[in-house]
Amino acid sequence: MTLVRSQISTRGTVVRSLLGLAVTCALAACGTNPEHANTELGNLIDSTPQLTVAGEPVNVVLLRRFYARHDFEPVWTARQAEASSLLKAVLRAGENGLDPELFHAGLLRQGTNLSPLDRELLLSDAFLSYGDALARGAVPVERRKDDEALTPEPVDVAARLDAAIDSPDPAAAIDGLAPSTPTYRALRQALRTCRRSPAGRDSGEAGCLRKIAVNLERQRWLPRSLPPDRVLVNVAEERLVLYRADRPVFSTRVIVGQDVERNQSPEFHALIDASLYNPPWVVPSDIVEREILPKIRRDPDYLARNKMVMLANGEIEQRAGPDAGLGLIMFDMPNRFDVYLHDTPDQDLFKRDNRRISHGCIRVQNPRDFAALLMRQPLDVINQGIAKGTTTRNALPVPVPVFVVYLTALPDADGVLQFHPDFYNRDAEIWRQLKRRPYGRHPEAQADNRRASSTGLLAALEGPGSPVGRAF
Repeated sequence: MTLVRSQISTRGTVVRSLLGLAVTCALAACGTNPEHANTELGNLIDSTPQLTVAGEPVNVVLLRRFYARHDFEPVWTARQAEASSLLKAVLRAGENGLDPELFHAGLLRQGTNLSPLDRELLLSDAFLSYGDALARGAVPVERRKDDEALTPEPVDVAARLDAAIDSPDPAAAIDGLAPSTPTYRALRQALRTCRRSPAGRDSGEAGCLRKIAVNLERQRWLPRSLPPDRVLVNVAEERLVLYRADRPVFSTRVIVGQDVERNQSPEFHALIDASLYNPPWVVPSDIVEREILPKIRRDPDYLARNKMVMLANGEIEQRAGPDAGLGLIMFDMPNRFDVYLHDTPDQDLFKRDNRRISHGCIRVQNPRDFAALLMRQPLDVINQGIAKGTTTRNALPVPVPVFVVYLTALPDADGVLQFHPDFYNRDAEIWRQLKRRPYGRHPEAQADNRRASSTGLLAALEGPGSPVGRAF
């Protein structure tokens, strides 16, 4: 009932294809194709947009950006100590919940039969791809579903690799691309604890190792430095938390989107810039078609009884009031999903354990207290503004960022890791991409199943002696 397209609020207009293009341009110098010397390495990189080396795909865009900084000449022949340091970082990718095999670990461990040029390119691609995975996720925004729209600041991974080469500790410089937030550190520690747990193996998709690895990935989708004043809505927990100076100062239950995919609450970042008192609710035409029109056909007085009017564009507007769908207060946070935080007249619904009953928007259990904190005003002032009965837009003194996330493993206020149900079934697809194997493995990697053809994170984290399934 609460996917909002309010006439008071700005309608989202960002097209996903443009977002993907912007991200790609920012990270890959869109529109540039640097001239290079007529070198063997340069010609190979430019020979095809989808290059494979020793049977494994590599990222041509990142390689071109990196080697353009080195005149398309080999880098690692004269930097073997730096290459060794960086390779050790890649082989420790499992500490970040990443599969080393995604970064050619098997081939590079055993690569005595690789040609010098193949080894050069595989090393560079491993370091660049690992750095890119730490910087913005192994599943970047352009490879995710539309409603998984969180992304950190762009990072020039080629430049960061160059800086790592010149640093005293190249491995530490690349590892520094990962988040350093308390939550990320806690999840990494939980991963180590889970790996050592004597609780026994869990072969199901809900095993703690998989759960933690997936949520480490989701942490990499967030800004590296979260604003100290922010709102975090964890859809998987069905809870909202307001932070001031990085400390939680307010927490309340929320109602989130239904399990059916079209009504799920998305993952995104926005700014709350105003509180709207006594907001009308404009029911989107798709909800009108599916749910309201059948009720009108059965009951001709339905619109009048619910203080609704049909609009010329096929939408329906419900007048403001205590029984309106948005309740008496809504928090304006313009976003392309048209998803908002708001009140509800149905307060009894917050007593339910399963609060996944909206069309995507998020109903807040204690909206007036929340508004008082956002507006930095006494609760009495909020109540007086609402009591006037007129629709008013009240700008926040300072806009507050809100992050709508879907974290199925998250430390609580005491630092204890809590697991939450994956009711939208999003974990499995992320896990699949975290353990994806490249096609056409090099014969050398296939020959040594003990080392080069391991199943990466599955074996490294869930192999014999690495039990899973501990509850935190």
